[in-house]
Amino acid sequence: MHPTVVILGRPNVGKSTLFNRLAQRKIAIVDDTPGVTRDRKETEARIAGRDVTLVDTAGLEEAPPDTVAGRMRNSSEAALRAADLVLFVIDARAGLMPADRAFAAWLRRASLPVLLIANKAEGRGGMAAAMEAFELGLGTPIAVSAEHNEGLGALHEAVAEALGEAPEDEEEEDAGDDPERPLRLAIVGRPNAGKSTLLNALIGQERMITGPEPGLTRDAVAVQWRDPTGGMVRLVDTAGMRKKARIEEKLEQMSVASTLGALKEAELVLLVVDALLGMDEQDLRIARLAEREGRAIVIAFNKWDAVEDRAATRQKLDDVLTASLAQLKGIAVVPLSAQTGRGLDKLMPAVRAAYALWNRRIPTGELNRWFEVALSRHPPPAVQGRRIKLRYATMTKARPPTITVFGTRAEEIPEEYRRYLVNSFREAFTMPGVPIRLQLRGTKNPYAEEA
Repeated sequence: MHPTVVILGRPNVGKSTLFNRLAQRKIAIVDDTPGVTRDRKETEARIAGRDVTLVDTAGLEEAPPDTVAGRMRNSSEAALRAADLVLFVIDARAGLMPADRAFAAWLRRASLPVLLIANKAEGRGGMAAAMEAFELGLGTPIAVSAEHNEGLGALHEAVAEALGEAPEDEEEEDAGDDPERPLRLAIVGRPNAGKSTLLNALIGQERMITGPEPGLTRDAVAVQWRDPTGGMVRLVDTAGMRKKARIEEKLEQMSVASTLGALKEAELVLLVVDALLGMDEQDLRIARLAEREGRAIVIAFNKWDAVEDRAATRQKLDDVLTASLAQLKGIAVVPLSAQTGRGLDKLMPAVRAAYALWNRRIPTGELNRWFEVALSRHPPPAVQGRRIKLRYATMTKARPPTITVFGTRAEEIPEEYRRYLVNSFREAFTMPGVPIRLQLRGTKNPYAEEA
């Protein structure tokens, strides 16, 4: 197990900027707005030659536990309990605040190794401003500027000294690659559909901040988890996606960009739909976006326990999917309640089944036997009076299943016939709900006259 390094501090002191700098890539959303980070984010990073689990947390604030700020603090306290080393960040430019003193006293009582980081200490006056932090009683402050990449060398040295040398078993663990690669699963949907509640229910702990307020999740947050089937899963909770016309604030634009990035990195997308509201146009937009990216999709029909007429609600969903999402015919739908856990046991088996289909490869011989039958049942139409002759098909790749068809003027096949081939393939090989790509490659006629 790698040591856990947790970044703590009050809002807007630059914790996420430092997190991104130490991780050496932009993971957390950074903005001047206080309190951007609400859920803690984790990533594997290498600091001073040691592999560590680096954790970014929400800003520490004194607040009642039932408020959003109170829930954010509870999340940060949970991160602290798992920490091997704390990086306590203050804003050297703003000077010490009462909250800094209060949380420093709290950290001293926690009896954990703490490094005091005076951030925003760039320029000539930075070090002098950082010296004020001596009075917190947490040792010598380390003056850095995460934004301008100043003072990071001293921070790396301090981390190395605080963590000590890696134990032998950790070195042996690092020597080999982990053979078990996790399934990358992104949880997406509209705001307040229950995405974070679902993630918490799956992993069995209050990892994400939840509540009745829409839009609590602002950033894509990844959690590693072993599911009931025994396989590893990298779950990514994302910010809710509203209609584009309603997205005005810069922060929400960044949240949506983070969601889109998580969707593109995922292998399978879990679309959470509020069963009380039904599947609307925005849900369909999200599904189409995932399909265009070639991702397998499973629909989690959440809040099912609160639905009164279940037969009518399910029929309405099926009608919408049939009429508006034909390219994902047969998509798996799992009615469940993230709040009560009802139906949750059926979710991961459905995800694993969709993932297996998404990865499936059809042997060339079997594929061409299907292709011959499909052509005999419905030959390709003539285009502008010219006959199209399709010769053979091959599966050029999976993830998603991609079929390439070769033939004379194959690229001229009309859209209706392309859909026929895709639907015929889907039915012949029982591949419901999986995006299927059809590529057409024409062969040049050697006897055709040159223009």
